[in-house]
Amino acid sequence: MAVNRELGDRIAKVRARIAKAAETSGRSIDDITLLGASKVQRPERVAAAIEAGVTCLGENYVQEAAEKLPAVSARLAAATPAVPPPRWHMIGALQRNKAKIAVELFDLIETVDRASLASEINKRAGAQAKIVDIYLQVNLSREPQKAGVEETELGDLLASCAALEHVRVAGLMTIPAPVDNPADNRPVFARLRELRDALQAQPGGESLCGLSMGMSKDFEIAIEEGATVVRVGSDLFGPRPPKA
Repeated sequence: MAVNRELGDRIAKVRARIAKAAETSGRSIDDITLLGASKVQRPERVAAAIEAGVTCLGENYVQEAAEKLPAVSARLAAATPAVPPPRWHMIGALQRNKAKIAVELFDLIETVDRASLASEINKRAGAQAKIVDIYLQVNLSREPQKAGVEETELGDLLASCAALEHVRVAGLMTIPAPVDNPADNRPVFARLRELRDALQAQPGGESLCGLSMGMSKDFEIAIEEGATVVRVGSDLFGPRPPKA
């Protein structure tokens, strides 16, 4: 499986931007995970990105992931030598009736924003005898059309999750409102870090260390404010392919 040169160049440029942002903020690049947002990307392109060193991928839709992940795995297994599988994150809104499949497919679910969803994930994880890492999605921009728990209700959601045996809250996630100037999102990223730091001392916050924030246009700002996971789609993979 040959790595596409254009894709390899894109990955290298994104990694260079991450390294520069880490250096600017006095952080280690090893503390920052590049997550390839692979929505609608074809399995062969996703597999090529993994072969090029992208170790974490994020999908938005359970149904698409259920079709894509086995195809990607087959390509990786057929490579010479075989390529280890990546870590898969669910980064799109998750419905309770898709929780069973999501628990089967994903290593981490980033978009938990209500106790009922956390409870369903816990139930499905228990049936599969596993513990699922989750991030709590926070709607800091208070956009009514966007998923995410309100900041004022975040502590209660964490407390609800603390009572669940098969769920581990590993971090927080946010998607800021669209802005023309990426620097305008700095206060949002800084606030998510402050919330993470404050919640670590609460029951259920012992494993709360991740901060998934920042995308193609603003991930440098997010890194400067403490991001541990940056979700990069278009700058990593290029324009989305047309729907089949």
